[in-house]
Amino acid sequence: MNFRIDIEMTPEELRRTLGLPDVAALQQEMIDKVREQMDAGVEGYDPLTLLKPYLNSGIGSMEAFQKLMFGMMSQYGKDKRDAD
Repeated sequence: MNFRIDIEMTPEELRRTLGLPDVAALQQEMIDKVREQMDAGVEGYDPLTLLKPYLNSGIGSMEAFQKLMFGMMSQYGKDKRDAD
């Protein structure tokens, strides 16, 4: 038996319903601080340094994600065949 429930709500309504805090002001404050640090030229806050961890591990992360997805799909196929 399957049940399907469609609920239409905005992300803000969902956040309130789940009781999650509103972090928009905190996020904006953090972005403003990073922007100030970048404008001031503080070491470690130049765009290349901020993106470097993502650039170096980007390919490795993608490979790990592909392996994870392949493993999940392989397991799903086995479970489906076992049930038949």
